[in-house]
Amino acid sequence: MTPNKKYVIACLLVSLLYGMGFNVGATHISKPVLIEPKTQYLVGEKVVINGWVDYNAQPTADVLLNFRVTAGKGTLIAENSYSSDKQGHFQFELDTRNLQPGTYTITITSHCLEIHRDICSYNDETLTFDLDNPY
Repeated sequence: MTPNKKYVIACLLVSLLYGMGFNVGATHISKPVLIEPKTQYLVGEKVVINGWVDYNAQPTADVLLNFRVTAGKGTLIAENSYSSDKQGHFQFELDTRNLQPGTYTITITSHCLEIHRDICSYNDETLTFDLDNPY
């Protein structure tokens, strides 16, 4: 093999490996973190979930979060989306006046910053809570 062919092949291999490196590292990882979540409520009591969005161990503003509440075997009760505030915190409230006693699950999914939406890893946090009769 001539020196020119070796050079061309080496350049092609380096270019290929260099291009693959960008795809491997193209991930935006943010994750919702719950702050002292309560897991027992009474029917009629408002469920309030507080937390913050962790990105590189820092609270991060303007991260879109999806809140999904399901009952029993996955029946959808409520679904809303909100962004984290300027300090990277969020709050979700659920009115339980019209809900039956039972076990419910809230799944909070981080959809990342708008500018990183195409490389987002969509991490989530799940909280299960019990809703009891008030009497």
